[in-house]
Amino acid sequence: MIIQPANRLNIVKEYYFSRKLREIREMREAGKDVLNLGIGSPDLAPSQGAITALTETALNDNNHGYQSYTGIPELRTAISNWYERVYGVAIDFKNEALPLMGSKEGIMHISMAFLNEGDGVLVPNPGYLTYSSVANLLGAKIHPYTLKEANNWEPNWAALEELDLTSVKLMWVNYPNMPTGADATDALFAKLIAFAKKHELLIVNDNPYSLILNPQPRSIMQQEGAKEVALELNSLSKSHNMAGWRVGMVVGDYAYLSNILKVKSNMDSGMFLGIQKAAIAALNNTTQWHQSQSFIYQQRRQVARQIMDELGCKYNENQVGMFIWAKVPDAIEDVAVWMDELLHQANVFITPGFIFGSSGERYIRLSLCSKRAVLQQALDRVRSFES
Repeated sequence: MIIQPANRLNIVKEYYFSRKLREIREMREAGKDVLNLGIGSPDLAPSQGAITALTETALNDNNHGYQSYTGIPELRTAISNWYERVYGVAIDFKNEALPLMGSKEGIMHISMAFLNEGDGVLVPNPGYLTYSSVANLLGAKIHPYTLKEANNWEPNWAALEELDLTSVKLMWVNYPNMPTGADATDALFAKLIAFAKKHELLIVNDNPYSLILNPQPRSIMQQEGAKEVALELNSLSKSHNMAGWRVGMVVGDYAYLSNILKVKSNMDSGMFLGIQKAAIAALNNTTQWHQSQSFIYQQRRQVARQIMDELGCKYNENQVGMFIWAKVPDAIEDVAVWMDELLHQANVFITPGFIFGSSGERYIRLSLCSKRAVLQQALDRVRSFES
């Protein structure tokens, strides 16, 4: 390499799952049958309507050009209708909905739109790694706020009030929560809106899990005054089995979205029309389709809980989403070593919770994105590993 990488790369590391997937691939190439229970990438197919919409659009020679940065009006209308139907929230399709190439893109775009170097960002611990990674890349100052099981994985408001928040502009929240599976509550969202107004900061709720094993989906936008101080990211990756299709959205007041669009329009050239048409079809999936997905995840969760039981881990049965988050036995001294032993002795990969922050050090996370038979096979291996 004849030039040196940018200094900003000195404060970010290769994504944990990137490294672990490479290790798993090498093990498989060596002939080991590794069962990967760590990644939240749905193995189920999108609805037939979404697939049909994609293929039919792709067969038209006129549909392969650049598209609008804001998406076609039909897609924004579908997003608006979906928010009304699922959450009871009125979204103006013209001004308050912006399609994204996945919500992960939105994390970068929102941060670039509102953060200057040195600005403060409140980031949950444990939490999604990308919140911190993006802040680091932009030279923002990270203010971790601790989530604890004893407080149902909600912010400690007294501790937050003790922080110097004068430079803080953004607060990332993620409910239903990943990795912990803690569900959102109306009271929590109301406190977040009040906190944002008091300290004049922008709340961003990352909300891709609300339709999975969750009888009452919620949105922060349901709260009075939310659009004044909050944005919400949503995604079709998990709830509609379209992770590789890269379809997400951000909803909120036009004043915020117009600034996000300034970034986005300089970063991409619009979403392929076929994917937009597929997203419209997916957003119109029937209740029965979503119920069928929930039934599959319920069956998988039964076996996943057995795996955690065999490992001696404790978990909250009220968790929602596509993971099981569990506390490891006190006898385990080093969770990372324990999970590596499981990987190399039983050929089963489960994510150690420390990667999500120090508050996750005594936890592990198991994904439900594997067929029930695979989970059963993993259970058999865990039994042998433990014996």
